[in-house]
Amino acid sequence: MLVGLPLIAVCAVWGVFWGSWSALLPAVKLELGLSASDLGLALSAVPVGALPAMALAGRLARGRERAALLGFTVLFALSVAGIGLAGTAWQLALALLLVGASSGALDIALNLATGRAERESGRRLFQPVHAAFPVAVIAAAPATGLARSLGLGAGTVLVAIGLIVIAASLTLLALPMGRGLPATSSPIDRRSLVGAALLLGTLAACVLTIENAVEQWSVLLLEEHRGATPLTASAAPAVYMAALTVGRLTVQALPRMPLRTLHLVAGVGGGAGIALAGLGGSVPLSMAGFAMTGLALGPMVPALLSRAAADDAGGTLVWSVSTISYTGFVVSPLLVAGLSGWLGLPVALAALGLLGLPLVGRFMLRGP
Repeated sequence: MLVGLPLIAVCAVWGVFWGSWSALLPAVKLELGLSASDLGLALSAVPVGALPAMALAGRLARGRERAALLGFTVLFALSVAGIGLAGTAWQLALALLLVGASSGALDIALNLATGRAERESGRRLFQPVHAAFPVAVIAAAPATGLARSLGLGAGTVLVAIGLIVIAASLTLLALPMGRGLPATSSPIDRRSLVGAALLLGTLAACVLTIENAVEQWSVLLLEEHRGATPLTASAAPAVYMAALTVGRLTVQALPRMPLRTLHLVAGVGGGAGIALAGLGGSVPLSMAGFAMTGLALGPMVPALLSRAAADDAGGTLVWSVSTISYTGFVVSPLLVAGLSGWLGLPVALAALGLLGLPLVGRFMLRGP
């Protein structure tokens, strides 16, 4: 597992920022004097910056995974610290555009480096590496709230996070990795590569659409539709993230589980879990639904990326799957908002359970 520690460290500090960022938003809004619409517009710059950067990063990182991950992590740290320099809405949008671009590039480089480390070490690494992110998010959000209560401004917290990210990036110097583009042991033609990327990426996007919906809408569901207190409702994303982590570490601890089995567990368990969360008539039932969703879906995306890394040693498939799957994060807010306007938030969240059907369908087709 020592070979994976630098990758776990980088994924963890990546999660530290995103966990802290959600807790910093009220302070950023207040310090810059932004309206809710101004803040929403600025936040939309993140995916706008991420998608093209992910496409470019895949080309740059293949064959030089460690160096690329180190460079993108440092750029991410600088962009995070740079948010504190923003004094207006448009400056914040520009800063978040850079954060989105560097974060997207880091995402691709991390997955490529993890895939290559798996092949070269013969060890399963995607599950523990990806488990570090939700753990960091859970820890960072309350820590940031404590920092704010002690009087620290958003800029100070962001600079501190940037320094932490740079410190973690230095651990990559100890990451053992071969040089150059590895030879592909089982070449696949371009048509097969595109088909595999669309299949794996679409399945991962279904999972991430549900994940983003829980992160964005679970608190609102509990407060407005279950009568939960703000303190109780705020625990919902943490419950989901904790279950997500348990699912990934459990699969890592068990003997290698067939991907087909994970398709069934994620499709049935994740779909039923989000349906229970949306339609459950009480806070405990909704919380149980979020936990069930995280536990079932948690191992799926790392497992899909691991399969992509094994099927294409060149890294193109990992890069493509990562980029396609990100569309789940982009689509999720609009999808839930649209369904909520039509069906109401509880039914809208429950309807996302239908996204488990492609996973179940893949299981029934007896894919590997």
